[in-house]
Formats: sequence, C-alpha cells, structure tokens
Amino acid sequence: MVSFRLFLICLVISAIIFSCGNNNSNKKSSNTFRYNESEGITSLDPAFSRNRETIWASNHLYNGLVQMDDSLKILPSIAKSWEISEDGKTYTFHLRTDVFFHDHELFKDGKGRKVVAEDFIYSFNRIIDPNVASPGSWLFNNIDYVEERGFKAFEALNDSTINIYLSIPFPPFLGILTMQYFSVVPHEVVDYFKQDFRNNPIGTGPFKFKMWDEGSKMVLLKNENYFEKDEKGVQLPYLDGVSITFIKDKDIEFLKFLSNNLDFINGPEGDTKDAIFTSDGELQAEQQEKFNMLTTPQLNTEYLGILVDDELDIVTKSPLRKKLVRQAINYGFDRKSMMAYLRNNIGTPANAGFIPKGLPSYNEEIVKGYRYNPEKAKELLFAAGFPNGEGLPEITLYTTKDYVDLCEFIQHQLNEIGFKIKIDLNPGITHSELVARSKLNFFRKSWMADYPDAENYLALFYSKNFIPNGPNCTHFKNYDFDKLYEKAQSETNDSLRYHYYQQMDKIIIEEAPIVPLYYDEAVRLIQKNVVGLGVNPQNLLSLKKVRKN
Repeated sequence: MVSFRLFLICLVISAIIFSCGNNNSNKKSSNTFRYNESEGITSLDPAFSRNRETIWASNHLYNGLVQMDDSLKILPSIAKSWEISEDGKTYTFHLRTDVFFHDHELFKDGKGRKVVAEDFIYSFNRIIDPNVASPGSWLFNNIDYVEERGFKAFEALNDSTINIYLSIPFPPFLGILTMQYFSVVPHEVVDYFKQDFRNNPIGTGPFKFKMWDEGSKMVLLKNENYFEKDEKGVQLPYLDGVSITFIKDKDIEFLKFLSNNLDFINGPEGDTKDAIFTSDGELQAEQQEKFNMLTTPQLNTEYLGILVDDELDIVTKSPLRKKLVRQAINYGFDRKSMMAYLRNNIGTPANAGFIPKGLPSYNEEIVKGYRYNPEKAKELLFAAGFPNGEGLPEITLYTTKDYVDLCEFIQHQLNEIGFKIKIDLNPGITHSELVARSKLNFFRKSWMADYPDAENYLALFYSKNFIPNGPNCTHFKNYDFDKLYEKAQSETNDSLRYHYYQQMDKIIIEEAPIVPLYYDEAVRLIQKNVVGLGVNPQNLLSLKKVRKN
C-alpha cells in the first residue's frame, strides 16, 4: 500500500509539473550553480576529504599535481608533465609557473602568491604528520625514507620540480595523487589558522571560499585568477559561483529541484524514486521534458560491515564472530528483489566479490559471491549451533535514514530464517564516527573508489590498515590475504596483479567480514539549462566547465 507521505509527495510533484509546464527550463536564473548536501560537509581542509561531500567541496577549492577526467584518464593539473623512473620508484613532476593561491590578507599585499615545489612538500608532509591525523595518511604507506637523502620522501629539486620516492614500485600511485587529500595548501594560512583552516580554506581551485553557515548554506565564488583554460583558450570557470544548501530531507530536496531552486541532484533517494524512475531505472515519460538524466556505472560497493577483531569485547560477545553465521547472513536475503523493489534496478546486485563492476579485475565467473539461498542459510545456522535460530542472540544493524529501507528489507528476510535483527538509526556523521572508532559491530557502509584500481578496495582488508590508521573498519586479518596484497602492490604486470586481486577477493567472500549489497550506478538529474556537467565512475563533481544558459 502506498504510504500517505508518498501520496502527498506525488500530489505535490504532479502540481509542480503541471504548473511549470514547458517553461520550467526557461526560467531566468543566475550564473550560480546550486546543489544540496543532505549529509552536510564536515571540513573544507583537503587533508580530511574522506567522504563524498567533503571531496566535492575540496574539488571546487583546490588542485593537486594531477587530475582525472570522466574517462578515468590521468591528466596534468598543477604538474604540467612527469616521469617515472625505470624501477618504478621515483616520480618526478614538473610544475606550471602560472598557478597562484587565492587572494588572502596573509599574503603580501593581500594577493595570492605563486605555487612552488616547497608548497607541495609542505602539503604532503602535513598529510603524514600524526599531529594532523589525516585519514588519508595511509595512502602514503609506500613512500621511502632513505638516509642518504636526509630521510626525505618528498624533495623539491627547484621551485618547479618535485621528486617523490617510493620503497617499492606501485602502479596505482599516480592515480592516488589525483585524490583531494593531496591538494596543495599554503603554509602561511594553514600555520596561522591551524585546525580552524577547515573554516578558512585557501587553495588554487576554480572557486574560492566566501561563506559557510554550517547546517544552512555555503557560498563559493569564481576564482578570477584560475590557471586552466578550455579548448578554445577561454579561462575557466564559466560560472560566477557555487551555492550549497544542507537540506536533510531528500524529498524536500527533490521538490526544490522540481521548482528549479536547485540545478542538480545526485542519485535521488527516498519516497520520490517511483515518481522519477520506471522499474527499469529510466526516467518516467512525464519527467523527460523537465530535466536531463546522466548515468554511468559507479566504482562504489554498498555493503554491510562486520567487526571481526577477537580482541574487541563487542566481537567476543557477538554471534557474528562465527564465520558460519556471517555466511548465513550473506545467503539469507534476495539482492535481486531488493534492487528491483527498492532501487528501481539502479545498480547491480553484488553477487560477485567486493571489487565492483567497472574495474578490469572484476570477474563474476572467477569470484563467485553469494546468491539468495535461504535453505543454505538455515544449514549454516544449524552448523553454527543455532538450529532455526534457537539460542541466537539479537543482532543490531546500525544504519542511517537514507538506507533504512534496504536494512528493513534485509531484516525481514533474515528474521524469516531464524535471525533476530534489530535496526538502530544514527545521523550520518555520527554513524561514520562510530564506525571509525570501532564502536559498531554490524553496520551499513560503502566504499567509493579513491582511485580506479582494485587495490583501493582490497586495502580495506589489509591487517596493517586497521582504522583509524587506514580504511580497514572490519579489523579483518588474514595471513594469506596479507601476503597476496603485498605481492600485488609491487607487481607491474597487470594480468598477474589482477590474478592476485581475484584471489584476495575470494578470501574476502569465504571469510565474510562484509555483506556485499550492490554495485552502484551514478545518477545525476540536471536542469535543462545546465550545460557541460559530466558524470564519471568515481562520481566526482567537477564544475569548472559547467555553463548555465
């Protein structure tokens, strides 16, 4: 039965569509790009750009040595060129000489100064500084400190040349440097504001900071001194600014989009899905004249994480410490039906491994995951000592409001085979913090690729990457997995490296520290007057080439 809330929303949507007619896209609007972040933004310091919201904001404000386009090709940014040594362990970058930080009173005459090599040395050392505690520090695990270089892993050869030294050849490294963690920041401003740099960001990006009323609104303005130009030699960006709101309710967000008060929404959720999409994930016919939709497979795996560290009290007291119970959960619900009923088939059921579709090492024939098999789940519960769920304690699944429908679907099907699943909701920021502190035993999570290599996914299960020093939030530890991971890191032959990746993925599926749900799809709805907004497998929002007609 359709809920009364959904009925009201559909009535409002119909009224807006009827009243807007075909004139909605022709409304006169400013040259400011408007979007909403329902989960909020936690920091404007790129050293803390670990979630999508902060990554997007950092991408507007900062630049790094290199960048990635919508086809996942690595392109120059502040570095105009680079070389990699024959042994794969020394990266040399040659910088542009026309890149300037945003204007700020801490610079001479209040004008942004030129970026030089030492700015990158400062920015990189800041990432690995334990006093800063950047969640991206683990990404520099392979840098090399050698005595004859004065223990310098990063070296400025002159004002426009930088060397980065690795301890082993590591093919994904150039892709890692496209991440927002490794943006350049000015030491004068960071040293002055210290931790409050999060509220006073100064970078080199296409937009510069204007104001941030936390929980309400953020405004960025065009950087008139931005160094990049388009193919015709026109200076970027085209927009005058960016306005970000923080409306928590996804349905209200969509209504504002329909009313042309937002230029774009990312992956609509909530009760509005059925009013937007058909059961096959296409736009409803009545919506196609109102706005455009962009889609692409997204390098994002949605999953449930299970803490498996026997040294933690919440693990030793939980039935989830048993592999058979974890496997039973994986067999115990229908991913295909879940995607059809709750996601309008946007995305792909995760019936293979943790590595998502879109990466070359993904292979569902080699890495066979879990498919719905309630009888097998019951057999596993019996083998674990809980026949028909008898004696099985209640298990709490922690999630956020945006994913409660998925968790309730899983809860219902698992309860039918003998589990007693309870759902506990937390705000998004609180949920992430509790996971980061290993306070939740069973939790919904996602991993969106930082760089397009499966190593980025498998790093979540390497024993030396335990959170908070890395992304291993399940505290999974397996000797064979670790050995394969270490071999793969230095393997330059792609075919052999992918083979190692698949062997690791098999171990993850067998040991089941996670419950893969689906491989995501990036979906963007944009107003008809927005031109130049692309979509990419990493779902990175880039606005420097966007126009509004």
